[in-house]
Amino acid sequence: MARDATYDFDFHQVEKPHETYTGTNVRLRYFLRVTIVRRLSDIVVEKDIAVHTLSQFPELNNSLKMEVGIEDCLHIEFEYNKAKYHLKDTVIGKIYFLLVRIKIKHMELAIIRKEITGTAPNLCTETEQIAKYEIMDGAPVKGESIPIRLFLSGYDLTPTMKEVNKKFSVRYYLNLVLVDEEERRYFKQQEIILWRKGDSKVARQMVTEK
Repeated sequence: MARDATYDFDFHQVEKPHETYTGTNVRLRYFLRVTIVRRLSDIVVEKDIAVHTLSQFPELNNSLKMEVGIEDCLHIEFEYNKAKYHLKDTVIGKIYFLLVRIKIKHMELAIIRKEITGTAPNLCTETEQIAKYEIMDGAPVKGESIPIRLFLSGYDLTPTMKEVNKKFSVRYYLNLVLVDEEERRYFKQQEIILWRKGDSKVARQMVTEK
């Protein structure tokens, strides 16, 4: 090769089953590697490409309902409108105070990401708080209900990933936290499933191909 040259290439129907991901202890990447073989030393150039895995709407997507409390002190019931959310979705829910005998100062909702690597019994879990949203400031009373509306589009989220090549998983949780006037914290975590939504044209194409 003595002058500039252009070479076309086409990797037809190459499987890319997993989404690109860069975490704390894990990096899953796809890249193109070009190698020019020379007498003395080869020239190698790599170019990363991003891969997104698109999903269809889940057939079953039930609401989440849970009760949590402290005996004779606090009893609350919370409900989220569904268990599976696409990355641009909105978490909608309500929290009902059935019994309040402690002085609550404020309440917040957080999105937690857990990156789990390794295999049992040598698992390593990295926990990261992606977002925190204050949903109440002040003391609630018995019978009160607090609405929840959390927009996911503004945060750096990925789809839920479970046992990718039996090497790692990425899971997301909604963490409800109550803080009393003595700064004691009461919390309850609930796992949610995140998925990437394709546009309508891509979704129709995926259905046709299947």
